[in-house]
Amino acid sequence: MGIQKDLMVNGELLLSAADWSEEIDAKRALLLEWMRERELHGVLLRRSENIAWLTGGAVELRVLTPSETGVGSVLVASDGRCFYLTTENEAPRLGDEEFGPLGFEPVIFPWYEDATAERALEIAGPQVACDVPTPGMAAAHLYPLRASLGETEIRRFRWLGAATASATAGVLRTLRPGISEFEMEARVASALLVRGIQPSVYLMAADERIVKYKHAVARGRKLERYAMLNLCARKWGLTVSITRFAHFGALPDELRRGFEAAVKVNAALLHHTRAGATAAELYRVAEQSYADAGFPGEERRHHQGGATGYWEREWVATPQGTERVTNCQAFAWNPSAAGGKAEDTALLRDGKIETLTATPDLPELRAACDGVEYTAAGVLML
Repeated sequence: MGIQKDLMVNGELLLSAADWSEEIDAKRALLLEWMRERELHGVLLRRSENIAWLTGGAVELRVLTPSETGVGSVLVASDGRCFYLTTENEAPRLGDEEFGPLGFEPVIFPWYEDATAERALEIAGPQVACDVPTPGMAAAHLYPLRASLGETEIRRFRWLGAATASATAGVLRTLRPGISEFEMEARVASALLVRGIQPSVYLMAADERIVKYKHAVARGRKLERYAMLNLCARKWGLTVSITRFAHFGALPDELRRGFEAAVKVNAALLHHTRAGATAAELYRVAEQSYADAGFPGEERRHHQGGATGYWEREWVATPQGTERVTNCQAFAWNPSAAGGKAEDTALLRDGKIETLTATPDLPELRAACDGVEYTAAGVLML
């Protein structure tokens, strides 16, 4: 089935229709095998991350930005047929701009009736799973299918990471004392949106609020000396995370010590992010690394990050976490201490770590683990 168009970004070819189609067809085959193993007649996808995954990022159904679902659903039947289910008012645009190139069949009903579940059962048969709780349907937990990224997904992820990093670094250089946290937030949003990237998390803060709060959402404080741009962003269903800092004047010793600790913990987490490692093992890596860096127990003050991909965090490292790292998986670790923090989005591929949100034109800090050096962002001194 595939897709009948190339993926173009700013007039440049990112994926050919042939490469994109190969990804989409492979995912449909994977989902069909998942259904066969469970003796299902179909699977109904309503969550945006699963629809984005299945369609190779070609379909975005969100209208209400913070919603986990959108204005349509996707049904894949066990015989391989694919449908999109939506309302009469949404159908023209979805047909033209979202599903048309994919060749999915439309199932349309009035805007005042949500007939999604009923029509899915009529089309596919009685044994249908759904990724949101739905009476009469089994649960579809598809994260394991999304965990390992394919080559074309990695190409999209690289573009998103580089573009988000460029936007963030550009805004960081414009900061000056007196700017409010709200304006910092607005500048980041503008820099992303003009690139066709949707911001999904804003944690912009200034001065003592950065040190005092692990999740310092903007509350309007005006910048004096220390600024943080901390954000997540989405495109094609994929998500990246990044944090960058600027400081006016000499960096206080305690803040410098916090950054040194965060960078050491970040290096340890990246070094131990290897296929087969569990979330609990990685939590213990952070726990030990904080203690070694002079901040024992710091891991208890905030989550340390974890796997990413089609969700800002697919899972985070916890003391009893059973999730396992897979090859070709993306991660966003975010260790922090005393106002210092290290956060980037990285890809594990064949035992090697690739930073997708690198900003080499900004100051960098380095730390080694078992003789292997890892780089993290430092503080831009303005």
